[in-house]
Amino acid sequence: MPDIRYVSLSDTHFGAENSLLTNLKTASDEVDPSKPSPVLEKLVECLAYLISLNEDQGSKPTLVLNGDIFELALADTHIAAMAFERFIDLAMAPGRELFEKIIYNPGNHDHHLWEMARETQYVEYITTNFPWGAGLPAPWHTTNIFTNPVRSYFLTRLIRRLPHLREKTIEVVYPNFGLQSQDRRKCIIFHHGHYVESIYILTSILKTLLFPDSEIPADIWDVEAENFAWIDFFWSMLGRSGDVGRVVSCIYEKLQDPKQVKKLLSNLANGLAQRYDLPGWGDVMEAKLLEWAFHAVADVVRGLERHRVERELSEDMEKGLWWYVQGPLKRQIQVECQGNMPPKVTFVFGHTHKPFQRDLNFWGYEDWVDVYNTGGWVVDTVAPQPLHGGAVTLTDENLETTSLRLYNEAERPDNYTVSVEQAGHPGDSPGPFHLRVSRLVRAKFELFQAFSGAAARAVHVRAENLRARVYASV
Repeated sequence: MPDIRYVSLSDTHFGAENSLLTNLKTASDEVDPSKPSPVLEKLVECLAYLISLNEDQGSKPTLVLNGDIFELALADTHIAAMAFERFIDLAMAPGRELFEKIIYNPGNHDHHLWEMARETQYVEYITTNFPWGAGLPAPWHTTNIFTNPVRSYFLTRLIRRLPHLREKTIEVVYPNFGLQSQDRRKCIIFHHGHYVESIYILTSILKTLLFPDSEIPADIWDVEAENFAWIDFFWSMLGRSGDVGRVVSCIYEKLQDPKQVKKLLSNLANGLAQRYDLPGWGDVMEAKLLEWAFHAVADVVRGLERHRVERELSEDMEKGLWWYVQGPLKRQIQVECQGNMPPKVTFVFGHTHKPFQRDLNFWGYEDWVDVYNTGGWVVDTVAPQPLHGGAVTLTDENLETTSLRLYNEAERPDNYTVSVEQAGHPGDSPGPFHLRVSRLVRAKFELFQAFSGAAARAVHVRAENLRARVYASV
């Protein structure tokens, strides 16, 4: 009987006040990371139940954390770390550890964890292999898909503060992580999903505009080399920059209402113009220039995929998905497999906060690719958005995958349900692993119903908190 061997989730945004998995103080929007959130407790209970029914209890699953796990863009590092610790407390409790290994694949909001890991690895590599005076190799920007993950000094040292985890290591991969079947005919690829959205290759796009003879890189290592600084600065660090970070967070939330955005940015521009006098410019002109710049940044953020709620993937995101899977991803798989593309490929990503599953006929792949999106765990809008929600992918020893759809936002609490979904053509017979997980969920209806209740309450609270912040005076 197929067992759960890999569990993947993304976009937990630990540390963010709008995350369902970050605990809040009672009747407040202030974060309290000293305790787990009710939704986090129920989520781990659900996973523990499913994993406990594996037939091979001597082999625990691997956890794949597929990006935006830490909220490093809009929350302080120590707050995000403490919220993550509460997850570790539950999922890796002494004697009841759910996972044998933890693989961390950063996204855009926690990209800096990759930068820390790769720089640490590079220093260790050159100090071990290159004596003083020898030529040094250039640093690399990606890991291999199937081999050689990098040990995260930060994450490993973080969890080793627990006595029973002193031998555990959290390994980091970026931006693609893959698993292959023993016969090399199947593989599953995990990617956070930010490179599917064009804004994250902005510096490559600007290069082609400034130098028309240049092109967007074809290989993922070149894509990352050209765009890592932009991603790290704007999406993984700026929001933690003291008062500036709080301003960025405020702008991000007030995008809900264009009138509030205009008011906020006008106040900010006028205040800065009066406080910091630029030589040769009057305050009015300075304010206009600053307001123009701030509006340009706001327009960038407003256009992000998660704010487009009318379809699972916007036109830009759909185009980007096809570009990424048929381009950089396919090339990396072919390089590492010596040109032998596995006939069956599954692709798992998050980033959009809108979970779905479907199979797509990408060029250059022998069979249709099963595509899963794991959604997210934050409330981005004041009004419920039915396409927004969170899922966890479960994969067995044969690399068969199914999606545990844990929630979608809804108007009514009784419309929150847990379901099990599988990618495929209409009319396809469900696989044995999918059927088994479905039976297990149905058999423990009350457990998953309790999760749904907690999720419905948490979404409502965070939406109301967001509403209050959006319309607060600025």
